[in-house]
Amino acid sequence: MKKRSLIAAAAALAAGPCLAQSSLTLFGVVDAGVSHYRTTSTSYNPLRPAEQRQSQTVLSPSGNASSRLGFRGTEDLGGGLAVGFWLEAPLNNDTGGGIANFGRRSTVSLSGTFGEVRLGRDYTASFWNDAVFDPFIVNGVGTNLIAVVNSNIAASRALATGGLLNGGLSAGTDSYLRTSNAVSYFLPPNLGGFYGQVQYALHENTKVSNLPDSPSTRGRYVGGRMGWTNGPADVALAYGESTLSSTAALGEKIKSMNLGGSYDFGPVKVFGEWSRVRDVRNSATAFPGGSLRLSDRYDGLMAGLNVPLGAGMLRASYARVRFVNGLDLPDGNASVNKLALGYVHNLSKRTALYASVSRIHIANGRNNPTVMGVTPLVLSLPAIFPQPGYATTAGMQPRSALGYDFGLRVSF
Repeated sequence: MKKRSLIAAAAALAAGPCLAQSSLTLFGVVDAGVSHYRTTSTSYNPLRPAEQRQSQTVLSPSGNASSRLGFRGTEDLGGGLAVGFWLEAPLNNDTGGGIANFGRRSTVSLSGTFGEVRLGRDYTASFWNDAVFDPFIVNGVGTNLIAVVNSNIAASRALATGGLLNGGLSAGTDSYLRTSNAVSYFLPPNLGGFYGQVQYALHENTKVSNLPDSPSTRGRYVGGRMGWTNGPADVALAYGESTLSSTAALGEKIKSMNLGGSYDFGPVKVFGEWSRVRDVRNSATAFPGGSLRLSDRYDGLMAGLNVPLGAGMLRASYARVRFVNGLDLPDGNASVNKLALGYVHNLSKRTALYASVSRIHIANGRNNPTVMGVTPLVLSLPAIFPQPGYATTAGMQPRSALGYDFGLRVSF
C-alpha cells in the first residue's frame, strides 16, 4: 500500500526549520464487494431427518482488505529519539457510516536505539501470527479459520462473563484481535533478523480494601511475541492471556499460543500455523466428575500459499480446528475444516479486483451444547464466516457452509 505524506504549505511556513524533522501521513483503504454466505443444517434427532439452509447476500466493506481511514505522524527529537502517533478508524463504506472512533488503532510512541515503547489501543501480541501467516490476511470468506474461531471465543465468553472488555468490541473481537489500555515494548530492528514485543494491558478496575477479590483483574491482557526473519524465511512464536473473570469461585482466562512461519520460494510463497487456545475457568459448583476447574481446548492447523500470476496473485489455504472438551466426554468433541481459494488482480499499485470462495465442513456440529450450559463456540454459526451472525435454530446441527466474495479495493 502506498501512503502519501501530506504536509501543507501553510504548515511549512509555520514549522520553519522543524519541517524536515516532522511528517504527517493520511492513509486508508476503501473496499467494496458482493459477498454471499450459505449454511446447511440437519436435525440431530435421527428419527426426524430434516434439512435447513440459511443464506445471505451483502455488500461487504472488507472482502480483500479492511476499509479504514488513518492519520499517522512522527517527529524527530534528535539524539536518535523520535515520537510518533497513529490514529486509525474503521470505515463502513457500504452504508456511508461516518467515523465513530479510532478503534482499529490509537497509539502514541517513543522510539530510539533501545526499541519502541507504544501506549494505547493496538493489536495484541498473540494475534499477529494469525494474520501475518494467513494468505488471505484475515479478510473476506477466506479468513484464517483459526482467527475466526478465536475471535468468537473471546467475544462470546467476554459477554457471558459480564459484558464487553477494553472499551468494547472491534471487528467482532474482544481482547483477541486488539486490546485497549496497552503498554507495549518492541525490540529495535537491528538485531540480525530477530524481532519481538511484550505487551501488558491495564484492567483499570478500582481497588476496594475490604473486598477479598478486589481489585478485579477482568480486562487484563498479557502477551508477547518473538520471531526471526532472514530473506525469504519468517517464523514467530506468540503467547497471550486474557482475563475474563478473577474471582476465586468464577475465575476464567483465555490462554492462546501459536507458532507460524512462511517461506518465499519465488514462484510460490508457503504459509503455516499451529495454534492452541484454552478456555480455563472455575466454578462454585462441581462439574460432572467432581472437578471445580474446566479447561476446554481448541487446536488449530493452517497451511496456505500465494502464487504470483503476472499482475495477479492466486491464494489458497486449508485449515482445521478441533474442539476438545475439558470433561473428557466421548460425545463432546467436534471439528471444523475449511478450504479457501482466491485470486487478486492488480490494476495498479493501489487498485485491485478480487474474488474468493471457501467451503466448510463441520463434524458433530451440535457439540453437546447442554454441558454446563456452555456451547463450544468453534461450531456456532457466527464463527463460520466473519459475517453475518446466523442464529442456530433449536434442534438443528450445522453441517456445512459456503461463501464467496468478489469486489474492488483501492488503497491510498
